[in-house]
Amino acid sequence: MNLRKLLVCNGFAFVIFLALPGMSLAQDDLMSMLEAADSTESESENTIATFKTTRVINAQTTEVLKAKSLIFNINHRFGNVTTGGHGFFGFDEASNIRFAFLYALTDQWMICIGRSKVNEDIDGNTKFKFMSQTMDNKTPISMAWYSNIAFTPRISPQNPDGSDRWTKAAHRFSYTHQLIIARKFSSSFSFEILPTLVHRNYVNDLTNERNGGEESNDLIALGFATRLKVTQRIAVVADYFYTFSKFRRFNSDFPYNAPLGIGIEIETGGHVFHINFTNSSGIIENQFIPNTPDAWNDGDIKLGFNISRVFYL
Repeated sequence: MNLRKLLVCNGFAFVIFLALPGMSLAQDDLMSMLEAADSTESESENTIATFKTTRVINAQTTEVLKAKSLIFNINHRFGNVTTGGHGFFGFDEASNIRFAFLYALTDQWMICIGRSKVNEDIDGNTKFKFMSQTMDNKTPISMAWYSNIAFTPRISPQNPDGSDRWTKAAHRFSYTHQLIIARKFSSSFSFEILPTLVHRNYVNDLTNERNGGEESNDLIALGFATRLKVTQRIAVVADYFYTFSKFRRFNSDFPYNAPLGIGIEIETGGHVFHINFTNSSGIIENQFIPNTPDAWNDGDIKLGFNISRVFYL
């Protein structure tokens, strides 16, 4: 079975799975909250619904939710589709799962706490939308600031002499700071860029023998994300991050590939769900920007989804 057929099979199964009644209800609630926030903006002639959700695939968006709402969110990434029939094309393996609670303090400010399978990361983040694009283009873009902090409680890796690599609690922390700049060019096309800084308190003392690049605590990346509406109810979404790291370039000992996600966004009956594929098992920026060894051209593609449940407080 070729790769195209595998993607079609996985995508079809994913559509059926997300169409279950309980999941549709959660998506209905989430969409109604996004639309409520958008209607508030429209009164001040701000552009609405630059993106339909708070994330594209890997990338954050400038979208925020209505104030005083709590959301329980589950992000799931399966294994590589190249596992074939014996691994049920990735469905037998959970490469990453993240549980999170998001709370909107205001219509512009959200906070979140989550826990991931990768590195057992416990993370907290905040997003603040401080500029909205206006329909008269006097303000041509929307902007938001996103920051997170992650702590890994997993057992410390070992040094060659058997000692713990992480000797201080501070070694277990990492951070992300990100400026999100978005523009809705038309009713069908939106685009954003995401200048990003990831800082890890501890990194291994490693050098790329091919080009001399050294691993560093700080990583600068530039993300891009887009949404292209192709019919009244279907849009193509995609995001990509380029990491400015000489150490990660052509490193055969520590392979690295730029995180790339592609998906189909479907609106039915007032709710939205995605069929997403990405080479990244990481879900938060602290995971997928420093560490994405898998490559699309090797078939290392993972199906992903997210489920949200809204609680009104």
